[in-house]
Amino acid sequence: MSSPNTRQEKEILPKDIIIDLDKPFVDERGKIIPLVDMTMSSCVLIISKKGTIRANHYHKTDWHFCYVLKGIIEYYHRPVGSKEKPEKVLINKGQLFFTPPMIEHAMVFKEDTEFLTLGRNSRKQQSYESDLVRTELISHDLAFR
Repeated sequence: MSSPNTRQEKEILPKDIIIDLDKPFVDERGKIIPLVDMTMSSCVLIISKKGTIRANHYHKTDWHFCYVLKGIIEYYHRPVGSKEKPEKVLINKGQLFFTPPMIEHAMVFKEDTEFLTLGRNSRKQQSYESDLVRTELISHDLAFR
């Protein structure tokens, strides 16, 4: 379903979670904010309700950029196989962040949140599931105590 990540692809992927956005193009009509300029196969809008968790998985080959349109994401991550406590990063409205392959990640929503996910692989269910490994990086009890 999905192809392996090439050496060249790995070399150009971001190394940081939060991605600094390029300066927007602004004129009398408004502005254009560049988000991602890479070849990808999917773009989805995800609407998450307060009190929920998403992800709690990792991808074998897929990577994704996420841009927060509304709300805040508590993003937890660590390398696959690590026993370390996951690192928590707060992602705010207007921020772009990146998840590479082979990184366990979870997203906690303490308020209604909407974000775009721009991904390497298709989001058609069969293709998406074949590249996904579910984990329980963050439990509901831990996230909302």
